[in-house]
Amino acid sequence: MNIPDYDKALYYTLWGQWDDLLVLMVRTNDDMLSKKIQLFLNDYHYSMDQSKVMAAHDNLLYYIDHAMKYEPVTTMEI
Repeated sequence: MNIPDYDKALYYTLWGQWDDLLVLMVRTNDDMLSKKIQLFLNDYHYSMDQSKVMAAHDNLLYYIDHAMKYEPVTTMEI
């Protein structure tokens, strides 16, 4: 998991930096994050339905929030 990608995605999404968000979409190794960004940017640029754009925006933010709460389980061998 790459937390800086989620931090960047959150920052770019909240501040409307769509070009930087597009670059992050291409460079990230997280396929789900990339797909959520793609769906949002596609709706933002091409959808005439404002509720669809807001739903995609909310879905992206929800995924970022959910992914940042994840803590990997580590096992220690004794």
